[in-house]
Amino acid sequence: MSHFFLQALAEVSSPSVLGLIVLGVLFGIVGGSIPGFTVTMAILVVFPFTFAMDPVSGVSLMVGVFVGGYSGGIVSGVMLGIPGTPSSITTVYDGYPMAQKGEPGRALGIGVMASFLGTLISVAVLVFFGPLIASYSMNFRPWEITALIVFALTLVAGLSNGALLKGLLAAAIGLLITTVGYDRNSNLRFDFGIPALGSGFEMLPVMIGIFAFSQLLGNIEKMRDSGSSGKSVDTNVAIPYGQIMRDMAGQKLNTLRSSLIGSLIGALPGTGGTVANFVSYDQAKKFSRQPETFGTGTPSGIVASEASNSAVAGGAFVPTLALGIPGDLPMAIMMGVLILHGITPGPMMFEQNPVLVGAIYAGLLISAVVMVLCNLLLVRWFAKISLIPQQILVPVVLMLCAIGAYALNNNLFDIWVLFIFGVIGYLLWKAEVPLTPLILGVVLGNNLERQLFRALELDPNWLTFLTRPLSALFLALAVASVVFSLYQDRKAKRLKQAPASH
Repeated sequence: MSHFFLQALAEVSSPSVLGLIVLGVLFGIVGGSIPGFTVTMAILVVFPFTFAMDPVSGVSLMVGVFVGGYSGGIVSGVMLGIPGTPSSITTVYDGYPMAQKGEPGRALGIGVMASFLGTLISVAVLVFFGPLIASYSMNFRPWEITALIVFALTLVAGLSNGALLKGLLAAAIGLLITTVGYDRNSNLRFDFGIPALGSGFEMLPVMIGIFAFSQLLGNIEKMRDSGSSGKSVDTNVAIPYGQIMRDMAGQKLNTLRSSLIGSLIGALPGTGGTVANFVSYDQAKKFSRQPETFGTGTPSGIVASEASNSAVAGGAFVPTLALGIPGDLPMAIMMGVLILHGITPGPMMFEQNPVLVGAIYAGLLISAVVMVLCNLLLVRWFAKISLIPQQILVPVVLMLCAIGAYALNNNLFDIWVLFIFGVIGYLLWKAEVPLTPLILGVVLGNNLERQLFRALELDPNWLTFLTRPLSALFLALAVASVVFSLYQDRKAKRLKQAPASH
């Protein structure tokens, strides 16, 4: 693998690919720093630009956006007290109070360094565990892969904020979308007499519509209800490098613990930076000798938050590359990039495309370095960008979404697909149906059907799924995740009802 990594490093270090990484990191930071413009939306906007690129260039650009986006949320969190991304919510708890004390540069610097170290540690986790899991999963047959996908979908649905049934419904809708068009036996399904549906829905317009377009419709509604906040902020920020180094020197254990938590949670399908954010912040507070300082502007809180949400980047790549199961929503889109280039994520990727795997490793490392330099050198500009009003942002992003959908096949039908699924996504969002299981269903649906067909072609007996140990284990875990989620939901309802009865 070291030989392939050196080859990949040489490709990623070429001026053109380095330039793409820098652009990706910059766009990611900008996207993360604007409240309401999430990492996922930034990745979706950039996605269409990878069509004409080779796999290494396309993936390197997306990795740059991924790393930059997770770190960008700190800017608006510190300067405005508004998290730029959901994964930087707890950054506000201590970053904003520190800025209010007259030390915004210190808060930003601590957050950037914690993000950098969190990314490095997560890459180490990816490099160590990715090949190990991939080599083991090489033995998976269609029964095991089918059961693993079912487990991933139920796990994500079960983590849908106490809405198990809605999460399962969303996953089912996502799977249903992938059944449109011809099946493996050349039978046409759900085309409704529309010739364009014979080949099914393209993944890109569906994903942009469900997530980005629907979220923009939600932003329009919020603009109508609340209007412009008109909030201003002093963007003349100075970074006290010496003070930051002293702060980070006292945060070694906190940084390591938070990074490992972020890597572990990132490796669980459907969790992502928001969960890692809260868990790491809670653990840092519990292990602190001065827990009462949390929420008042302590460096420990900023480090825990930023190290963990950036560590999600490397952790989320582990199941994506090793198993073909995306670790979170941005990873699902990253899988779409690979699939677009004819590459199937999973254990065979380490054997068939080792240079591309090495390019992802190298891209993460280089992106982390670029992220630090960009954040520290351009922080005042990012602070100004975070003040862009939604009235300007929303139309621009809507236009980019439409261009991206059209550019896939130069087909107006894809614009209609984007619009229709945008409305569907918006209605589901209004009904509080989680969109992550739906996206995961869209990404994994074709592979689930393919593996299920293969399994039944090899052995038509459905009981084989229960007689093979690993597939039986994954199915048992799927059932257990549903049962546990039901238990958690009922427990939460009882706790809510208890105060009302007194």
